[in-house]
Amino acid sequence: MPQMHSTQPISAGIVIVAAGRGERAGSHEEGPKQYRLIGGKPVITHTLENFMTWEHAAHVVVVIHPDDDALVAKAFRQVLSATPIEAVHGGATRQQSVLAGLRHLKNKGITHVLIHDAVRPFFDHQLLDRIADALAGGAPAVLPAIPVADTLKRADATGTVLETVSREHLFAAQTPQSFVYDTILSAHEKASEMGRTDFTDDASIAEWAGIPVTIVEGAADNVKLTVKRDIALADDRLSSSQLPDVRTGNGYDVHQLQAGDGVTLCGVFIPHEQRLKGHSDADVALHALTDALLATCGAGDIGDHFPPSDPQWKGAASRIFLEHAAKIVRDRGGTIMNADVSLIAEAPKVGPHRHAMRTNLSEFLGISIDRCSVKATTNETIGFVGRREGIAAIATATVVYRRAKG
Repeated sequence: MPQMHSTQPISAGIVIVAAGRGERAGSHEEGPKQYRLIGGKPVITHTLENFMTWEHAAHVVVVIHPDDDALVAKAFRQVLSATPIEAVHGGATRQQSVLAGLRHLKNKGITHVLIHDAVRPFFDHQLLDRIADALAGGAPAVLPAIPVADTLKRADATGTVLETVSREHLFAAQTPQSFVYDTILSAHEKASEMGRTDFTDDASIAEWAGIPVTIVEGAADNVKLTVKRDIALADDRLSSSQLPDVRTGNGYDVHQLQAGDGVTLCGVFIPHEQRLKGHSDADVALHALTDALLATCGAGDIGDHFPPSDPQWKGAASRIFLEHAAKIVRDRGGTIMNADVSLIAEAPKVGPHRHAMRTNLSEFLGISIDRCSVKATTNETIGFVGRREGIAAIATATVVYRRAKG
């Protein structure tokens, strides 16, 4: 493939073809495949972002189906760029849609045009720069392509192999297919006037019009998302490259001490001359940890789920509350990674019971004991804790959430 060097400036118009229905990708509530979510954003948004950050992009037009105005407007709102971007309605065929996009670029001051499939989001600036170099070097038409690697067979209508076809000098075409703007517009107009609708891509129209087409090296990742599995694989690829959805929640609770025979902390009863006052068993540690878990998915607090005014929770074991919160987290796609509780009390001593407490947390949350931490400190005889009027607890929970699928 020839190496070319820039000799003239490039002001590129971009035509993104997005009017197809994508039947092979299956029906979906998000609409055609160009609007399906991959990595949390529509396919077409990823495509647009790649062009919008390219230095030669002067004007972008997206050719859409008349039914997709709302979908493309939503996709546009997720793209931040100073480059002008507009949507126009396409025709019944890809060829008609491209012509609509080319016509819309008239009088926009562009020298060249890149025509790209909306459902090819994985191209990069290196590919665009190779195209720009070839155009600036004088090529009137540039086709990114990769050599055919698979063995090719020709078969008859019954599926019987007739021959093996040589792969030599064979290439698989990609987009963006790129041209001198006036030249490709004239070729498209001529094909339309002559009623020619059988072209499979824009390079074939250029060939038909006698415009020499130069191949530049394509990109292996520049695949077209065609079927449902392609969308799923693209989503997995982008989601795995993103930072994990790790959330941390905090909880705080305090209960008053009164005369009694013992306290329950982290589900462990500890004999003591005082007891904790509360509607349930007043396990201040589990209450704080319950709030910490609920905080990781915005599910309110313990009082929203187990109001103290409800008589059914009188004297209830607080493990019920914690296990309920853990279920909410898991139902929303969360995996509990760590639970940490700090108890603030002058008495009783927590140290002798720490292992039993951690064992309980492990059981209640369904995680290994090494992910469960219980600590205790006094308040140095200061404040209500120091006066042995109450016990406080601070809890932290770490949860990893699965990313939503498109």
